[in-house]
Amino acid sequence: MDVRSSTLPGAPWVSIAIAGILALVPLLGRAEPDIDRFLKRDTIGEVKISPGGTYFAATVALEDRTVLVISRRADHKLTAKSGGGEHSDIADFWWVNDERVVIAIAERTSALERPVATGELFAMNADGSGAKQLFAAVDSDDQGVLVSLRGDHYRHAELIDTLPRDHDHILVAITTYTITPVTRVARMDVRNGRTTPVANAPLRRARFVMDAQGQVRFAEGSDKENFSQLLYRVDDGSDWQPLNVERTSGHVEWAIGFSADGKTAYLQVEQASGPDLIQAMDVASGKRQTVLADPSVDPESIYYSAEGNVPVGAYYMSDRRRARFFDESSRDAIRQRTLEAAFPGQNVVLISRTADSQLTVVRVSSDRNPGDFYLYNERTHAADGIFSRRLWLKPEDMAGSQAIELKARDGLTLHGYLTLPRNGKSALPLVIYVHGGPIGVYDDPEFDGEVQLLASAGYAVLRINFRGSGNYGRQFLHAGEREWGKRMQDDLTDATHWAIEQKIADPQRICIYGASYGAYAAMMGLVREPDLYRCGVGYVGVYDLPMMVRDGSARDASAKIWYEDWVGKADSLEAISPSYLAAQIRRPVFLAAGGKDDRAPLAHSKRMEKALIKAGVETETLYFPTEGHGFYTDEHRHEFYEKLLAFLDRHIGKDAQQPVAADTPANGG
Repeated sequence: MDVRSSTLPGAPWVSIAIAGILALVPLLGRAEPDIDRFLKRDTIGEVKISPGGTYFAATVALEDRTVLVISRRADHKLTAKSGGGEHSDIADFWWVNDERVVIAIAERTSALERPVATGELFAMNADGSGAKQLFAAVDSDDQGVLVSLRGDHYRHAELIDTLPRDHDHILVAITTYTITPVTRVARMDVRNGRTTPVANAPLRRARFVMDAQGQVRFAEGSDKENFSQLLYRVDDGSDWQPLNVERTSGHVEWAIGFSADGKTAYLQVEQASGPDLIQAMDVASGKRQTVLADPSVDPESIYYSAEGNVPVGAYYMSDRRRARFFDESSRDAIRQRTLEAAFPGQNVVLISRTADSQLTVVRVSSDRNPGDFYLYNERTHAADGIFSRRLWLKPEDMAGSQAIELKARDGLTLHGYLTLPRNGKSALPLVIYVHGGPIGVYDDPEFDGEVQLLASAGYAVLRINFRGSGNYGRQFLHAGEREWGKRMQDDLTDATHWAIEQKIADPQRICIYGASYGAYAAMMGLVREPDLYRCGVGYVGVYDLPMMVRDGSARDASAKIWYEDWVGKADSLEAISPSYLAAQIRRPVFLAAGGKDDRAPLAHSKRMEKALIKAGVETETLYFPTEGHGFYTDEHRHEFYEKLLAFLDRHIGKDAQQPVAADTPANGG
């Protein structure tokens, strides 16, 4: 195969040999352990079609990096492939014309954390030629091409508009990190990186929204105390005016776009109670009306029109991802409903389109389906399969997840997802699986390889969005303020009792497990409910909150404010830190952590282990010095999940012995 590889200059990017990377049936026929079937990485991450419909660009995850590949649509022949150095990732990519793609670079140091954008931008042609670094995050003498203020040490660029009418330029937001961070907008040449100033915003980490003519009309960011502000201006020549200030209004607003004529602005608006609304605002009069509202969940993402970058609806994540529209009779709504009818019960998401909107890349997924990509033809109404993420997993063999709802002890409504093993309905061994974050993060019913692995081993899995989780409005989010180990923990306990009352769980066979914050909650579950759980698993967890807050607050002033607002002051947190409370734990514990974890340093797990052993608790550990916040290496991931399943089997699974009585301590103390 004659494929041209590009090495993007200015960064440690290298050519990657990817044989048959776009094959629809990777590794079929190869016998693998059950664990590896679920741990194997997606063949394809994201797919975008070029404006003229000539090429596909797709991200491909390898063990130690993510790369971008380009293929011709006509015959799927690879025309270019590029990747970065070890632990590099593709934060995003955009076709700016039918021959050139812009790439945002990220770093991934662990399996659990989202890749962090470095602020660097690159571009290359579809055949791999013309590779160019457009923006560097550090000072450079690259002939004055790089946008920088001489003497600054770090900058971050983010593409905010591809300017579809201008095939040679993009709009980028550039944040310069100094004592007083400044964000500005510039028009960037996609061939050489030269820029022209467009706008500035007196906000930290500002996010910008343009109208259909490419004028920057909104800026949203935060002040030095982390309060959000939304600024508005009439056009590029006007001054910024505040539209919403969280400090005084008590809520946050985001601009999501404009009507085609620029006379109507669309905003996502937090409410005092209940989920966020989408409102249409007449920019001349300021008058608003609600155009979308859901009784339970926030808008997950915005649905933009095929005929321009105009908001026409939103996706909502509840029992599954659902699209709703301002006008259900619109062309966009009819197209979406046609596709949903072709894939009943599936999540149907439009990913990218050609410039004439005749061809659309659609991702189809579900709780059982990791994701298949189709190319929808507007003229023929045909949807042809083009790529699949994990074709070796058959949806009919996977476990389904159902949305559940229950009341916490104080009356707050909680939502979550229950996954049952196939052919299992009642009195099952149950894993309470706690998400990380915790603030603003939430579980959803999309395919989850880890949940499927546990279900394949015979375990029911319950994931609950406790207070402080995202997706359920401002009041629910802020109900998690300073509730680590308290009401947030009560929500998990109440969900566990719900599973018992519903006859789903065998009360003698329940284990609590989580990563990061979820690991903290697992240990606090054992502390506060010593007779409810038979075991606990903490994966890359934080267990010493005073240490976490002190270390986190040392980063900068805004981080200190965040920790004090959401967790508490360091000198008040020993009473809710499991490493100080190990004497109250009476059930077996499995701890796993990485030596290069900056988010939850290994010291947390070591302190927890030492306290558990001192308390006489049966303790098992797995530490890898080279891993970060979540194990990245395939060998290490396999060993962790092999030990996890063995641990669960011994204590609540096939190898578990029934306890003499529900209140008998596991260690006899």
